[in-house]
Amino acid sequence: MKILVALSRVFVGVLFIISGMIKLNDPLGFSYKLQEYFSADVLNVEFFIPYALMISVLVVIFEVVLGVFLLIGYKPKFTIWSLLAMIVFFTFLTFYSAYFDKVKDCGCFGDALKLTPWESFTKDLILLFFILILVIGLKYIKPVFGKLQTTILALLSFIFSLWFGYHVLMHLPAKDFRAYKIGANIQEGMSIPEDAAKPVQEFYWKFNVNGEEKTITTDGSYPTVKGDFISVDSKMITEGYQPPIYDFSIESNDEDLTTQFLNEDNLVVVISYNLDKIETQGALKLKALQDEALRQGYKIIGLTASGEEAKQRIKEAYKLDFEFYLCDEKALKTIVRANPGILEMDKGTIKQKVHYNDLNLLELPKVERKPE
Repeated sequence: MKILVALSRVFVGVLFIISGMIKLNDPLGFSYKLQEYFSADVLNVEFFIPYALMISVLVVIFEVVLGVFLLIGYKPKFTIWSLLAMIVFFTFLTFYSAYFDKVKDCGCFGDALKLTPWESFTKDLILLFFILILVIGLKYIKPVFGKLQTTILALLSFIFSLWFGYHVLMHLPAKDFRAYKIGANIQEGMSIPEDAAKPVQEFYWKFNVNGEEKTITTDGSYPTVKGDFISVDSKMITEGYQPPIYDFSIESNDEDLTTQFLNEDNLVVVISYNLDKIETQGALKLKALQDEALRQGYKIIGLTASGEEAKQRIKEAYKLDFEFYLCDEKALKTIVRANPGILEMDKGTIKQKVHYNDLNLLELPKVERKPE
């Protein structure tokens, strides 16, 4: 039993630290996932949505420090029971998502590793099993170091987690796992290979045949049957191939400009998923960025999901001359974890990406500007 507890201790502790650090690297992204859980279509607790970021930071910090506490043996009773409470809650959440098909990705490992709802639930069941072993063998969990050293390590883990979470919120994730990372080409990310797996669906057709209800299953084709049609339902068997980028577009009020701008050289793009929520500190820097970009020969545009009224209000308030085009809000939140965030692109390839707090790091060497 002692050996089993030791192995469980290492497995659970390391997994909680890895999972927590991946999410702590991008707490804003995890907060978006929590908002999805809190929405009316899932848990219907929308009053939590304004606090999603705060909850996100607290949960992932707690996840990391509990992993550290377990490994070093700091306050074993508190640590084990906290781990049990957390995994029971997450197991319920992943089961609910999987069974009712509510959330396609739990966000357990951020964007680093995508798990299906049932994979997430299975992972939580395995963790629950090992944590129950720790509950049973609680007496075997002893501190690895002396009391003072253990307390210092526990405190340092909390301070580091708090600092790291604050740092990435004020800048950008230290490691970008998304399809829009620096060096990625958006057009390539949107492309679908010719040999890509196709989605597979089953269709369930209901007919009234001689006074009896009969169900016929097909792959989508209308069945040949003598009877009166009642209804049809469908079920996705396999999703098929989905490109890393599938919801990106650049549109004006009357045309799709995606291809045009993804073939543009020396393009600076200001990203603001919601202009009504744009950070004032960042918006105040956009006029200087605009002037510098134009002076150095770059074209500058904005992307937002906001309407015309918000666009005009922001342009007038901050004396901006560049145009804001429409793009899907979820895509914009994925591209950069800042509002506003700034990209520099060449023919759809992301060369630079910065938080508005790091605009001084954006390098715009002079280039020859092409005529409009």
